[in-house]
Amino acid sequence: MNAYDNEASVGTPTGDGALDQDFLSQVGSRIRALRTIRTLTVQQLADRSQISRRLLTQIELGQANPSLVTVTRIARELGTEFTNLLGDSAADAPVVVHPQADHTLVWSSQAGSSAHLLIATAESRSADLWLWHLAPGDTYRGQADPTRSQELFYVLAGTLTITVDDQEVVVPTGASCRLRSDRLYAYVNGGDQPVDFVRTVVLAA
Repeated sequence: MNAYDNEASVGTPTGDGALDQDFLSQVGSRIRALRTIRTLTVQQLADRSQISRRLLTQIELGQANPSLVTVTRIARELGTEFTNLLGDSAADAPVVVHPQADHTLVWSSQAGSSAHLLIATAESRSADLWLWHLAPGDTYRGQADPTRSQELFYVLAGTLTITVDDQEVVVPTGASCRLRSDRLYAYVNGGDQPVDFVRTVVLAA
């Protein structure tokens, strides 16, 4: 077994939930199409992305549940970003409006939590805008983003707890927060009410 195989496999959760199957199927198909256009073999792209051939095959077939960090790494090796894998036919327009129906469910948990990607900057993935709903008692555990990456939060309802570097930071309703996300972190709802928050991801190159 390749050393990278333990990073994600069929059914492995991301955080305490899982990436949405429709999202995974769409991204996997697009990865396979771009790899073919660039005349890369599965092994070549897997090596460049630092994952196993088996895992990449599963991702292309929509049968794996990788981390977003892994999907981002694959996309960048294909000369794009994971947000671009979802397709945006109006990317060149001066103003682009995504109605609620176009918001992409990326992550969910059995407890009822969800993370929707609302919109992202075009071409270069410099920033993403997300809407999160974290159910009482639920947790999302994030992997480290590239060095100097950051996340911005605004809590709409409830109390969000962010754990990072062995610290717990409480962000109440109406408060905003900035997180250096180039390290392991987690979002926690330790209360008895849902937490809703807006999150902006700013990834370093």
